[in-house]
Amino acid sequence: MSQTWNDYQHKHKDRFLEELLEMLRIPSVSARTEHKADMIRCAEMVQKRLLEAGADKAEIIATAGHPIVYGEKIIDPTKPTVLVYGHYDVQPPDPLELWNSGPFDPIIKDGKIFARGSCDDKGQFYMHVKAMETMVQTNTLCTNIKFCIEGEEEVGSMHLTEFVIANKELLKADVILISDTAMLSLENPSIDIGVRGLSYIEVEVTGPNRDLHSGVYGGAVANPITILSKMIASLHDENNRITIPGFYDDVIIATDSERQMMASAPFSEEEYKTDLGIKEVWGETGFTTNERTGIRPTIEINGIWGGYTGEGAKTVLPSKAFAKISARLVPNQHSHKITELLINHLQKIAPPTIELKATLHHGGEPYMTPVDCKAYQAAAAAIYDTFGKKPIPVRGGGSIPICALFEKELGVKIVFMGFGLDSDNLHSPNEKFNVENYYKGIETIPYFHKHFAAIK
Repeated sequence: MSQTWNDYQHKHKDRFLEELLEMLRIPSVSARTEHKADMIRCAEMVQKRLLEAGADKAEIIATAGHPIVYGEKIIDPTKPTVLVYGHYDVQPPDPLELWNSGPFDPIIKDGKIFARGSCDDKGQFYMHVKAMETMVQTNTLCTNIKFCIEGEEEVGSMHLTEFVIANKELLKADVILISDTAMLSLENPSIDIGVRGLSYIEVEVTGPNRDLHSGVYGGAVANPITILSKMIASLHDENNRITIPGFYDDVIIATDSERQMMASAPFSEEEYKTDLGIKEVWGETGFTTNERTGIRPTIEINGIWGGYTGEGAKTVLPSKAFAKISARLVPNQHSHKITELLINHLQKIAPPTIELKATLHHGGEPYMTPVDCKAYQAAAAAIYDTFGKKPIPVRGGGSIPICALFEKELGVKIVFMGFGLDSDNLHSPNEKFNVENYYKGIETIPYFHKHFAAIK
């Protein structure tokens, strides 16, 4: 079977790559209204590729936002069903001036595909489409496959929730398979056993009723940028621990054995710093870099602005200042509770010299995959088949907002089989995805279906 798969994939690998490049040329940025037509165009391409790959049906389902693409290949209702989740929307490409090539003009350089969405998540979900094609065309498919490819993951999956709740029978499956995470490397394959949750808010601070001359009014009227900066700075103490009362109350502390397991994963702090161009790492005292990004919650400032930022100088005391603030959450924390704690804390520490308005953008819950469940065992066996090594279980630092809802509503476990790398510049300029990783994903995924169908 493996040779049959390899032969088919090798014969069609150039087409597999070109199809991905074609999809990457569509600027499917869900956060911006000017790309609404591009979102529809990308959904139509996903539908087309699913049908070409052998899906019995593929349909575009409208929502109040961007459409969802649903597809399926049902070979036998008595066989296990795998639901593949992914997203065709991408992050905004800004700042454009930092890209070495056009974000939607994919190029291949040094074996890497440079384009927005190459790894997050077009390249990764498309591996599953090509894996299905491989199994269909070689008559080796041993499970039913369903696809749920959405267009709003990067803005919080706002309308997927209602779709899942209203379509439980349509989405009924025995496991949910997601490739929207990373592995340590091709030399040290790993599987994410968890992702963090998310709370994302925007803050608006208002001082005077208009922008003021900073010479005439400076020193007598509170500057909203100064006030907001002080408030933000106070969110961490001298040990970089978050100061919001109650923030850590529900955090499940990782056991010594889990921390030892994380420490066994290959990691070079010097290489990490060199790759990022930093002199020192930063974070909560008492935890390693991998622990800070995996088992500990965080608060980050994702954007801050106000006043005059154009060319040259303008001596202005601004009327308003803004910030986008996100919290990454770990198991047992709840996004609604953390959002409330964060907003209430900001309101409490806001001085009477300003007015503060906070708005929720989106959120999601953390998720963990048990390493003793059938889904994880099938994924680990598949990795072993193609890499020749047992995968290392690790905790991912990112968030996939819909995971907890999927398990709650559909009653099945999720397994993460990501083939990206943490260094692939997700959400940053010059996002990339190794061509070798793309092909390795297509090679490995059929083995997951084989093992999942066999494990009792």
